Amino acid sequence: MATAVVSAARETSMRNPWPTVVSLAFAASIAALQNTAVVPLLPVLQRELHASLSAVSWTLTISLLVAAVSTPLLSRFGDMYGRRPMILGALGLLVVGSVMAAMATSLTWLIVARILQGAVSALVPLSIGVVRDLLPRQQLATGIGVLSATMGFGSGGGMILAGLAAGDYHLVFWITGGISLVAVVILAFLVRDVAPAGKGRPDLAGAALLTAWLVALLLAISEGGSWGWTSPGVLGLFAGAAVLAVVWVLVERRVAEPLVEMSMLVHRGTIGATVSSMLLGFSFFTMLTGMSQFAQVPKATGFGFGASTLQVGLFLLPSTLFMLVISLFAGRIMRRFAASFMVATGAGVTGLAGAWLAFEHGSPATLYVASSLMGIGLGIGYAALGTMAVEHVEPSRTALAAGVNALVRIVGGSVAGAAIAAILAARPGVVGFQWVFGTAAAAGLVAAVFATVYGRLNSRAVTAPSAH
Repeated sequence: MATAVVSAARETSMRNPWPTVVSLAFAASIAALQNTAVVPLLPVLQRELHASLSAVSWTLTISLLVAAVSTPLLSRFGDMYGRRPMILGALGLLVVGSVMAAMATSLTWLIVARILQGAVSALVPLSIGVVRDLLPRQQLATGIGVLSATMGFGSGGGMILAGLAAGDYHLVFWITGGISLVAVVILAFLVRDVAPAGKGRPDLAGAALLTAWLVALLLAISEGGSWGWTSPGVLGLFAGAAVLAVVWVLVERRVAEPLVEMSMLVHRGTIGATVSSMLLGFSFFTMLTGMSQFAQVPKATGFGFGASTLQVGLFLLPSTLFMLVISLFAGRIMRRFAASFMVATGAGVTGLAGAWLAFEHGSPATLYVASSLMGIGLGIGYAALGTMAVEHVEPSRTALAAGVNALVRIVGGSVAGAAIAAILAARPGVVGFQWVFGTAAAAGLVAAVFATVYGRLNSRAVTAPSAH
């Protein structure tokens, strides 16, 4: 009887699955938006909450850190209990966190709110799992491409939102909470679990160890410039991160149902997507944060443009528009080109944007050029990244593989914030920003190399392992 119900649900959903896909893409864009909206607000938060820039930077870093842990954990819960309740639960936490952030009057309260908001990043791999259940095989790449590309559009939209709100962080979070609530209502009506839920148990020990070594690593990187790279505190944090990471790997290899399957990270069918995703995430957040901070540097310093949050949003408007346009044509592009080729092209163009700013940054026009290149690169790369991550994975492991890929991308993004703080502390002034943009360029170009090499190696069908 249960089998008949599942089959009927699948048949019904397949008649017109695209409203569900579009609604999931809308929600995925909000998940990306809530992170990037904070980037141009950091100087505002520093001023209004009477905190240092390194302290308020944790409003971004903590959300990415929570995302890194919650993404594989909620993906596992999705396989165990169904993806629909996990999607609605993650969006619910975003609504609650947004309301708390909108009412926050202290940095501590805001960071707690951002912890709740960070869980929504799990929406992307969960949505990819739903889409794979809904769409026929010939439409799957298009569906995943739409999800991935609109996520990139949402990232640019966050910067625009902060600008339109004129730097009022209360208003930014009220708007985020409002549109998140709309997404909850829409998805509650449209999303249904087609595949039956499985069995298993959550890997809470793995989640705790992952959190611990990431916190130690990010804190060491972000404070290395101010504490001193050879200080006992920084060296101790690096050592602690290394030890905890080794313990985490050992635990994940021994536990029956690990949070992250180590074999999924290093298998030939997925490692190209894994490394490319991490480096592209690092390059993107380095570019985004670097451009925002550079534009807001007062003109009296001899560089920077003294831009307001609205002007920062305008600088990044071309990026948002290009990602939107590319997302509309993602399906057609995905049918013509291999996912690895698109990821390599997108990463290369994103790296070119960083290289451009490393050498040309004397006028606002240079930011518009870099923003355009970044939008083109991310639009193309993100549209194919989800497909590259799961195309060699068994259908039953789709959500897990997508979760691993999202995890490494988020880890790359979280390291970016700490790396920028370290670079600017070690090399203040315009030279520091040149190093920031150069680092973003290098990450993008290396990501392109990995996508190209492993795309060719995997030209024949390769199936990722179903067990660790």
